[in-house]
Amino acid sequence: MKSQKTIGVLAFHGDVIEHIEATNNASRKLHLNIEVVPVRTKDIIHTLDALIIPGGESTTLHKLCEREGMWEEMKQIKNIFGTCAGAIMIAGQVFHKTYDQKTLELMKIEIDRNAYGRQTESFEKDVKTSLGDIHAVFIRAPRIIRVEKGVNILAKNNGEIIACEQKIDKNYYLATCFHPELTSTIFHEYFIKKVYTKI
Repeated sequence: MKSQKTIGVLAFHGDVIEHIEATNNASRKLHLNIEVVPVRTKDIIHTLDALIIPGGESTTLHKLCEREGMWEEMKQIKNIFGTCAGAIMIAGQVFHKTYDQKTLELMKIEIDRNAYGRQTESFEKDVKTSLGDIHAVFIRAPRIIRVEKGVNILAKNNGEIIACEQKIDKNYYLATCFHPELTSTIFHEYFIKKVYTKI
């Protein structure tokens, strides 16, 4: 097992810099050797131990990934962390998607796109999670409306799932409806530890 892990951040749009900074800060806190790289082309996909998919516009992210020919290669990445639109990208089923929108169909979750409203209806809230308390920022957030057996729930807001994880064989997936990169490193630390210890 190589001593250094490489974590990519899909870098088309969204909170790319914030995710890179959160991942670097998390790795320093854990005293682990992580290389964090922006991902814009498929050439880098095979070098990744993990991928973070930021928030943004899920339909745009799908189209840009397909344009760069990286869509199928992304499905082979062993560890993926999706926040907001990134959670939509890895969900098995999405409601209210556009007619030609695809997802990677990796996690056994059903998600409702933009269910928490438009950007003007964004909100912030302190929530309790299995990883610790966090100040959660919801921006045009999706709603996880159902999870299948094998999905572990990490956080809820008013009874609704806002963070969950799933291990399928040697693959690990983490999804949040909110933007942890804006307020904390606890989810990034958790993800990094999974990347290091799981395989």
